Amino acid sequence: MTPVSPRNAPASAATEPAVRFRIVLEAPPPGVDFGVQHGRGSIYETVETRRSTGGDLTFEFTLQVRNPASDTAIDFAGPPVQGPRGQRFVYLDVGTMAGQIDSPWTRRIKIPLTGITPALVRKATAAGILETRVPGTGRDGTPACATVKPFAGWTLARR
Repeated sequence: MTPVSPRNAPASAATEPAVRFRIVLEAPPPGVDFGVQHGRGSIYETVETRRSTGGDLTFEFTLQVRNPASDTAIDFAGPPVQGPRGQRFVYLDVGTMAGQIDSPWTRRIKIPLTGITPALVRKATAAGILETRVPGTGRDGTPACATVKPFAGWTLARR
């Protein structure tokens, strides 16, 4: 296998800017593991795994921006990215999905990568990070799961 260097890297990797993302999981139930899913289907790993103590948990990762010059067709790529173009999202794994073998919870939280404008991407690329805050606990008091609704969207934050 040939190591990737700037000389033999794919052309898209050299031209796709990177954007930092931050997910703040608000007040998840204590004693439960959460982490960012990399990969799909049965071939995935959970990274940045953290056990909740009841306070907010923060997860950060970098994604590449495809079509950064476009005013309408930006897209995201990277190990945490899931879903088809135009409907991309990131999973936070919960309980056994995050590797916590003794957890009674086997869940994922689906966080959309929608509503991010090209102008917001340009600002984040220059000097910021895109941040969203999502509830970590469902209405029934158990760990949140499924698609975040209502989704407040992404905002520009300081690094």
